[in-house]
Amino acid sequence: MSRTSAPRASLPARLLARVAEVEPDEAPAVVTAFLLFFCVMGGYFAVRPVRETVGTILGAERTADLWTFTWIASVAIVPLYGALCSRFSRTAFLPWIYGFIALALVTVGVVLRVGQGSVAASQFFYVFISVLNLFVISVFWSFLLELFNAGQTKRLFGVIAAGGTAGALSGPILTDIFVRVVGNAGILFLGAGLFLVAIVCQRALIRIGARRSWAAEGTREMGRPLGGNPFAGFTLVLRSPYLLGIALFVVFISAASTFLYFQQLRIVAATFEDPAQRTIVFSRIDYTVQSLTILLQVAFTGRLATRFGVGVLLTAVPVVMIAGFLFLATSGSFAVLAAVMIVRRVGEYAFVRPGREMLYSAVDTETKYKAKNVIDVPVYRGSDALVAQVDKALAALTLPAGSVALVGAGVAAAWAVNGFVLGKASRAREAAEPEPEPAPAPTV
Repeated sequence: MSRTSAPRASLPARLLARVAEVEPDEAPAVVTAFLLFFCVMGGYFAVRPVRETVGTILGAERTADLWTFTWIASVAIVPLYGALCSRFSRTAFLPWIYGFIALALVTVGVVLRVGQGSVAASQFFYVFISVLNLFVISVFWSFLLELFNAGQTKRLFGVIAAGGTAGALSGPILTDIFVRVVGNAGILFLGAGLFLVAIVCQRALIRIGARRSWAAEGTREMGRPLGGNPFAGFTLVLRSPYLLGIALFVVFISAASTFLYFQQLRIVAATFEDPAQRTIVFSRIDYTVQSLTILLQVAFTGRLATRFGVGVLLTAVPVVMIAGFLFLATSGSFAVLAAVMIVRRVGEYAFVRPGREMLYSAVDTETKYKAKNVIDVPVYRGSDALVAQVDKALAALTLPAGSVALVGAGVAAAWAVNGFVLGKASRAREAAEPEPEPAPAPTV
């Protein structure tokens, strides 16, 4: 027996529809993706404070050297990840990745607990977590891009990104509560547990996508290996002006963030003599950023992308950052720094990052996994290392106060132009895509 009206939406679907443009049939996938990203980011942010503690134990000079090893590891992981994509189905190796991370965290936790002060384990952990940050986020969005089509990414990615922000807020809170009881090694076990829960969410999301009529066509291909060359990610980027534009966008993000980071170090050090007070300041900025980000991701990101296009998400923040760097160049006060830091981070998490992921919605599956990983990990980390050296060189020139901030303003201007061009290119690619066939009416 068939009926013409759709079944009544569930309570979670109705609640989601009130704050975002989520269709009732999409609600199970959106909620599961939200929980998956919560576990991934919660697991990472729970263990990140342990990495910072390890850095203080290793010392500034040794930690600085690890930045280079982090970039090397970021490059090395690309062909390894490419080989997994080529030889195994995504339904198999995506959960393996979270399982491997959980195993690595448990192993390091055991080593740190048994052999206190192990330099080798500490160095491995520092590099591993630094690469893990970008890698797991890239893998997560690659999977989501295969599950949802271009129209859905605009409506849904903001809400899903809020799950990661909630995890980023909850992870440090859990660490603060439990570290005195379980120690740093125990926090690594906690992080491992969250990644194990992520495996369950990942498997559930794969099953949901496989049986939903709205799921992107590529979802049906998750059970097959991608094939191809493990190094294809590099060649795909180099051969595509569109992907090179996205890579340049990432370079500008890294450059603006790094210049601002070192401005932060100088201004905070000059403003607050007490290290404990500095920690309080940073924690308050973090709390403010995560709280504002969740609000914007749930209520505004999807609506802005749907109504005005991805270009708005990509250009709004760099335009504001031009003004922010100019204010820093003329003032250099902590109040201005705090405002600029909060705006930059909230804007990046709420608008820039979801918008950047939406750029990949109109590319093929191999590009979503292999080329995207190249841009997200080694390009980003390489830019970090390079811009840090540029900032160091500029500081050594004893230029007038505010000169580095003026350089940051120039970078932000180029970033805004690049974002505008990418937004137009993304619209052109979406227009060239064939319209999806309408889903059949539900029957019972």
